[in-house]
Amino acid sequence: MLTISNRGQYMPASPIRKLVPFAEAAKKRGVKVYHLNIGQPDIETPKACLDAVKNYDMKVLEYTHSAGNESYRKKLTEYYAKNNIDVTANDIIVTTGGSEAILFGFMACLDAGDEVIIPEPFYANYNGFAVEADVKVVPISSSIETGFALPPIADFEKAITPKTKAIVVCNPNNPTGYLYSTAEMETLEAIVIKHNLFLFADEAYREFCYEGTHTSAMHLKAAEQNVVLMDTISKRYSACGGRIGAFITKNTAVLNAAMKFAQARLSPPFYAQILGEAAVDLPDDYFESTKAEYKLRRDTIVKRMNKMAGVFCPNPGGAFYVMAKLPIDDCDIFCQWLLEDFSYNDATIMLAPGTGFYSTKGLGKNEVRLAYVLNVTAINAAMDCLEEALKVYPGRV
Repeated sequence: MLTISNRGQYMPASPIRKLVPFAEAAKKRGVKVYHLNIGQPDIETPKACLDAVKNYDMKVLEYTHSAGNESYRKKLTEYYAKNNIDVTANDIIVTTGGSEAILFGFMACLDAGDEVIIPEPFYANYNGFAVEADVKVVPISSSIETGFALPPIADFEKAITPKTKAIVVCNPNNPTGYLYSTAEMETLEAIVIKHNLFLFADEAYREFCYEGTHTSAMHLKAAEQNVVLMDTISKRYSACGGRIGAFITKNTAVLNAAMKFAQARLSPPFYAQILGEAAVDLPDDYFESTKAEYKLRRDTIVKRMNKMAGVFCPNPGGAFYVMAKLPIDDCDIFCQWLLEDFSYNDATIMLAPGTGFYSTKGLGKNEVRLAYVLNVTAINAAMDCLEEALKVYPGRV
């Protein structure tokens, strides 16, 4: 009898996408589904970027360099310079989305059985990448009561073992929207230097900071050799389908190791590099209107939720997600119930269960993540659905 591998057996299902069949069934019944479950922006991809792809004159769709087109990597240095990040084209490997950049970091820096510390709740796919790389995620819990601030340094110290090789931080954070302060980033800097660890920094949401300023891990000069930056154009330019990211480090040994993985997968996508190159030349104020729109959506969803009986939703400083605590028994059951058994004005809402963003069993059972990627009118309609659902849900507590 044929059997699947342990890796295949333990690869976690996506907590964000596992409810898709129930949403599809609801739509077939004529129920409108408000999708707040996934970070797919509804903001239009910049026309100048799409036009650059459409108008690109080419006779053969060739492989690109394994590190990505040199012209794109050079262009990226201009983008990073605008964010006070000093890198050269030779510090950058263009990747197939930010996901591949994270996987390259795990594969290049950690051996099988090594441990990586991640504050939870965290981006669910970190678990999947860890399974692929055969490494162990060691979670350190943050609390919704503090808005998911960085856990105390003592918690990190207690979690570090001889097998610990890295810490992962997502800033601004997915799924919580928390924006780590300069002081918190400097705390991480001190930890990785003291214990000789890598700091993997996922900065996919750098542009979306509503209060305070973004401190990049690349700003931590004392830890320059420890830092690996993972980035993507997906959210920044509403280009999730382009699948273009970046793996960036000043550590040449790490870069050279990651380059071998880049060569093994041949090359990153061609057309999205053209798109990304054009994006760097967008006006400096391009993000201002987008940020203002997302801030309005955030303020709307947080205000509406905190007015609901028994609901607590911290006000996040960045990204386009919120985590909320609901008066429910089990978020996985609740999110499925919304799609299978509930509708209000012939509509319902699709959420991401909080449990999928925790590695510690039992945490997040009464939490959900919401992505405010719909316009304010749709968000208000979705909140109407949620408010009514909480009144009639059989498992309300």
